[in-house]
Amino acid sequence: MASADSLPAVLLDILRCRLGERIDDYAFPPPVFVAMKGEFLKLDLDGGLLTARFPIMESYLNPYGSMQGGMVAAAVDNTLGPLSVLVAPPNVTRRLEMTYSRPVTPDVQYVVVTAQLLERKDRWLFFKADARTPAGLRLARAKAAHWILDENAHGGDSA
Repeated sequence: MASADSLPAVLLDILRCRLGERIDDYAFPPPVFVAMKGEFLKLDLDGGLLTARFPIMESYLNPYGSMQGGMVAAAVDNTLGPLSVLVAPPNVTRRLEMTYSRPVTPDVQYVVVTAQLLERKDRWLFFKADARTPAGLRLARAKAAHWILDENAHGGDSA
């Protein structure tokens, strides 16, 4: 398991191995991850797990003073996406289902998202994710299905 300090370098090394010369065709970390000020915290490639955190910024708040649901979903998608390219060839989100447990208020400071690969079935990848406070209180959970674009074009030998 990689530590938070070495994580970006570890992620890039894995991507270089997976994508080879094509790594320059992709933006990693994704620009939207950077825009949301995401931080990768933990990777367990054997367990198919990636954890990231995102600050709750004032620009993400809805009229009620809590984080807009779409921004919570974006944090989840910004953890699922990087995990998906670490465990499989390039792929896209086909379905993302969110279930919200409670409002995400600025006092919790960060949303911590842990995403996990559950299953690979042919060109389909199935994931789950939890969004929690830093203290571990569940804010939302998600299920996602991703589609592998071209299994033979970019290192389709794994997952």
